[in-house]
Amino acid sequence: GSGDGQGQILQRFPEKDWEDNPFPQGIELFCQPSGWQLFPKKNPPTFFVAVLTDINSERHYCACFTFWEAVDSSQPQSHTRNGEEEEEEPSSPVQPSQLFAPKSLVLVSRLDYAEVFRNCLGLIYTIYVDGLSVSLENVIGNLLTCTIPITGAAQ
Repeated sequence: GSGDGQGQILQRFPEKDWEDNPFPQGIELFCQPSGWQLFPKKNPPTFFVAVLTDINSERHYCACFTFWEAVDSSQPQSHTRNGEEEEEEPSSPVQPSQLFAPKSLVLVSRLDYAEVFRNCLGLIYTIYVDGLSVSLENVIGNLLTCTIPITGAAQ
């Protein structure tokens, strides 16, 4: 088709909304402002922070780290014969082209710490792509309970 897709949330922490900080609606649209598209080459990871303002004029700093994963673009062609579909076997040894889809890690906070956000998302990305045997739930739990000292304040 057009190559445009629709983003979806695969996993989130916390799984249920906190009363004082609900999950931002439409965050999947925010992650890819130019649309969810497949590309023929793997793009380098990107990072940006934007500020969303809710209905109560509360600011939410949204850090977005996007990387690209290979997806299988080979789908057998089907033909209809006598009202029944038949799948066509590939007749040539040509390998199917590989496409890459964006995948985004998003951190939403009421605090403005872009460099801390970049480091946290970079750590999660590294654990994910290296296939380390560390539970993402534990990593995120540890990140959520870290105390970040205020500049100029006592530790």
